[in-house]
Amino acid sequence: MKTLSLYFKYSLIPLLFMAGTSLASAQDEAPAIDSGDTAWMLTSTLLVLMMCLPGLALFYGGLVRAKNVLSIFVQCFAMAGIMSLIWVVFGYAMAAGGEGNAYFGWDNSFVFLKHITEASVMEGGTIPESVWVVFQMTFVIISPAIIVGAFAERMKFSAVLVFTIIWTVLSYLPMWHMVWGGGLFNGGEEGNWLMGVHQHALDFAGGNVVHINAGVAGLVACIFIGKRKGYPGPSLVPHNVPYVLIGAALLWVGWFGFNAGSAGGASGSAGMAMLTTQIATASALVVWLALEWIISKKPTAVGVATGAVAGLVAVTPAAGSTGVEGALAIGAISSLVCYFAATKLKHMLGYDDSLDVFGVHGIGGIVGALLTGVFIREGYDGPLGGLGQFWIQAKSVIVTVIWSGVAAVVAMVAAKLLCRGVRVDEDVEHGGLDRTEHSEEAYNWEA
Repeated sequence: MKTLSLYFKYSLIPLLFMAGTSLASAQDEAPAIDSGDTAWMLTSTLLVLMMCLPGLALFYGGLVRAKNVLSIFVQCFAMAGIMSLIWVVFGYAMAAGGEGNAYFGWDNSFVFLKHITEASVMEGGTIPESVWVVFQMTFVIISPAIIVGAFAERMKFSAVLVFTIIWTVLSYLPMWHMVWGGGLFNGGEEGNWLMGVHQHALDFAGGNVVHINAGVAGLVACIFIGKRKGYPGPSLVPHNVPYVLIGAALLWVGWFGFNAGSAGGASGSAGMAMLTTQIATASALVVWLALEWIISKKPTAVGVATGAVAGLVAVTPAAGSTGVEGALAIGAISSLVCYFAATKLKHMLGYDDSLDVFGVHGIGGIVGALLTGVFIREGYDGPLGGLGQFWIQAKSVIVTVIWSGVAAVVAMVAAKLLCRGVRVDEDVEHGGLDRTEHSEEAYNWEA
């Protein structure tokens, strides 16, 4: 009996050891969800959604005249609903799918997010894929919402919807794939005509994908649709400056989710992105304030708000790769360039970019993307440095400008055909879009 007991004892030890090793190996191989990373990404997602609703809605709504403020709010809310559905139905498949090419992605299993379960973990990350999908959904919401400021106060609501939907499909989703989905700007093993082998443009949180992309589309749209009645003139002034400041403040706070959230978790990279975002924004605000004080003799509330947004835009592509000195320089330089783009360039060229979408997001995004290749912090594990990376950044800017511009032209022509014109009638523009397009008014002056 004792012999039999010893047999079982010593024969089971190897089996138990093998079972334990297999279990440990399986645990090592299985992607683990980190609660800290997940908590930060849930928070970041809410912060980015807050950037559009109510941040951008208030910022833009305060800048337009009282008779058009509700039209801005409705357009921002519409983007939140429509773009969320596009992202769920096929947008994520088209942007993040890996079965496409350098320009367009696709994955049938991503359609309607059929592949996502409670246990799905983001590839290479430590958060649920469901959280990552919603985080990126907030980006596709705010990008077309940014554009509406360029043609504010004069475009049919139906045309706004057609234009933004087509532009999102033709430009935003492909650009997402090119930059973040393993496409054109990431360069593959075989390389491609633009970036070459193992060379890729740096765009940490959406300088190309969001800001240059939306800014160029806004420029095309405002030129296509024409100037507002009375532009330029003293009647086209913000109706509620406190709204502008509140909206800018919400954008500033929400931007930490935008930039630091793009690290994919609560990490040192997220911390550096938060630090550089704050520094660049502060630098840009101070420079804009100083420029107004020197040139116009009066620093304005709208000016400090716009300066802050310019800094936020410019640091977005560099937030994960630059350092303190770089953030200071990016903020200051972008503010200087955006100030003259918003106050001088559009008047020189004669286009009516109502709320300076191109002047701040387009120009700020371009400046930030280029300077991302210049101000790379020491120790950052980037692809290149110096002039080599600057040239790659410049090529990525050129591609983004051309791609978004062509997509915007196609989208605007389609909107014109489908909606029998994109611009409201002159009497509608005179009376305001709130009353004629939405049968409501923001303020009851008789109450």
